[in-house]
Amino acid sequence: MSLQRLKLPVLACVLGMASAVHHVQGAEAQEDKRDVQNLLQKIRSAAQKLNYSGTFVYQQASQIRTSRISHLVDASGEVEKLEILDGKPREYIRHNDEVACYLPDTKTVQMEKNVTQEVFPAMLANNAASLPDTYAIHRSDMGRVAGMPCQIVNFEPRDAFRYGYRLCMDNASGLLLRAQTVNNKNEIIEQIAFTQIAIGDIDKNLVKSSFPNTSQWQTENLTVQSNVNSGWVVKSLPVGFKKTREMKRLIPMSPATAANSAETKAHQVIQMIFSDGLAAISVFIEPGSQGRTEGSLQQGAMTIMVKRQGDYWLTVVGEVPFTAIKQVMNSIEYKSK
Repeated sequence: MSLQRLKLPVLACVLGMASAVHHVQGAEAQEDKRDVQNLLQKIRSAAQKLNYSGTFVYQQASQIRTSRISHLVDASGEVEKLEILDGKPREYIRHNDEVACYLPDTKTVQMEKNVTQEVFPAMLANNAASLPDTYAIHRSDMGRVAGMPCQIVNFEPRDAFRYGYRLCMDNASGLLLRAQTVNNKNEIIEQIAFTQIAIGDIDKNLVKSSFPNTSQWQTENLTVQSNVNSGWVVKSLPVGFKKTREMKRLIPMSPATAANSAETKAHQVIQMIFSDGLAAISVFIEPGSQGRTEGSLQQGAMTIMVKRQGDYWLTVVGEVPFTAIKQVMNSIEYKSK
């Protein structure tokens, strides 16, 4: 019997084993994919559908900010109140997609429409299902935040255009208790975490304004026009980023800003928002603003770039690396309708 004939049965056996292994691996991959999708859905659904109230701390570089959030779901939909506990008092109350910002110092209420839920713990956007395309997502160790056990979930970026994330979700409900942003050296550059949290029945008064007698306050409508098509486009987005909104917004001029600026009035800007399901990039376009300089700034995970283009100032802001901001900025164009 030749050596070649001896090899054939062995080769057939090896090929058969390889086929079986490939089949098992394929089934495991499908199961893993379903597990990841279920995980993402659980995290996103918890922030939208649960009642909860708690205090969280946001740390970005050397800045630390403390806030309190209360979220209630009733027959009218979602009601959410966010109180900023440091610095000048202010609070935001969202009823579904409308937000009112209360500024007691100036006795002003700023109204904004067609707003999506973007406040921690609601970090996952509508297109979160596509996150496995741009992040390797897997469960890690168990952790503990605000006295509650939580499951750590790692989001490892598949390219250099986004940061990594370590999310810690309540083991029982799926609600996010902590979110850490990490760079390519696995260093934490930004984090947000509950220090106290109650999930379940909460007092309905927690989502009401803390400021009585606001009927005489001035009202500013910040949303000038929603779902616009301004003609401005971003031709080259990092993979996975999709435009979620485009609107005309009113940028109010505060007395402090007006005192140090050539602009003394509120002005309109175009804002485009792009998301990969977790990270977001905003593009602001405004005509002929004075007192600006081109340049970029990075603080924690936040990167800002400002550039003059013809008669317009372009500003790109996002919690993404500089390479992503630069790619977006360099591909902004205006196409006449």
